[in-house]
Amino acid sequence: MRLNADFSHFACVTPDQYQWVDSPSAGVMRMMLDRIGEEVARATSLVRYAPNSQFTAHTHDGGEEILVLEGVFGDEHGRYPAGTYLRNPIGTGHTPHIGDEGALILVKLHQFAANDILQLAVPAHRLPWQPDRRPGITYKMLHTFGQERASLEQWEAGVTIAYPTLGGGLEAFVLEGTLCDGDTEYPTGSWCRYPPGAAPQLSAGSEGVKLYLKRGHLRLD
Repeated sequence: MRLNADFSHFACVTPDQYQWVDSPSAGVMRMMLDRIGEEVARATSLVRYAPNSQFTAHTHDGGEEILVLEGVFGDEHGRYPAGTYLRNPIGTGHTPHIGDEGALILVKLHQFAANDILQLAVPAHRLPWQPDRRPGITYKMLHTFGQERASLEQWEAGVTIAYPTLGGGLEAFVLEGTLCDGDTEYPTGSWCRYPPGAAPQLSAGSEGVKLYLKRGHLRLD
């Protein structure tokens, strides 16, 4: 399967375009955002777990990155409420199992550098927002490795950011509010991927915007 697999082009999925599909585990559904491969794939997806569901035990051959969006995600290592950021490096494994709350997660698979070996469980929902040098923006840094940066950001209404040419691309997932790119508005639940070489000018909507942002991780080779 190849879905939004050309990383030299802009890609975006908005909530009105969601198409949920069953996973191999009962009660677990996926909304695929980008994908190269079949069941084992380089992939970015939303995954929705029904209450009291679980996913089969698996090993992360290419690493796994998770942001818990709703409910409580759990495995044999712990329970992680909405706002938790997880990184499971190459070679780690687990068996996800979900309680009565259910869970919705944003997950990225097979996208780790081989020497990025730090395993993380960041309770970002409990971390304070930090003031950015750019007016009207606060942030929470989640992870850095080489040129890669993963963060949460809040932009006040009307804030506009003109990004310099992106050497490693940019991905954004809209957690709250509206992200604007010129006259195009991306509401809560939208995913946008800007390729290396792009220089987007993005702004917050009339009620501001809260984003998960990932930068510097895309390569065209």
